[in-house]
Amino acid sequence: MTMKKEGDRVPMAAWPVRVRDDSIDGPNPYRWDEMSNEDVFSGQRVVVFSLPGAFTPTCSTFQVPGFESNYNAIRDLGIDEIYCVSVNDSFVMNKWAKDQCVERIKMIPDGNGDFTAGMGMLCEKFNLGFGKRSWRYAMVVNDGVIEKMFVEPGFEDNCTTDPYGETSPEAVIDYLKSVDN
Repeated sequence: MTMKKEGDRVPMAAWPVRVRDDSIDGPNPYRWDEMSNEDVFSGQRVVVFSLPGAFTPTCSTFQVPGFESNYNAIRDLGIDEIYCVSVNDSFVMNKWAKDQCVERIKMIPDGNGDFTAGMGMLCEKFNLGFGKRSWRYAMVVNDGVIEKMFVEPGFEDNCTTDPYGETSPEAVIDYLKSVDN
């Protein structure tokens, strides 16, 4: 699949998610729901960042905490919401968000990798035992159209390094400051 670029529409997708439901008794008060493209992109200008996996070092040390701590600064620059996408299931994403003390950014569990594949960003990480995962990227999306793409260099299957910098919250903030909001 060809990598999406600025001016392209994001691929259609629906993500199964577990959501808290206080009407359910017991130790696991969650039910299945679905998050769709419309929920995330329709009529909004959002930042989406995608990463190789929950609980991994760069993702947990820099990227997620960086976007969480810069949430207000990014929103103040004309962004409605910030989403984190990973090829992980909803259980893993919910636990990781709790572990990371995420309160503001929203997690998108792309467990089957459908959205990631549609973005042209699905890559093999078999060398690490990860299977297929997302290459690290970020984007500003305006009403479903990619306004700006940030992609880490060296996209390849079974990459032996974990590049990070182009997709940092600071890079996104620099871009947002440079455009007329």
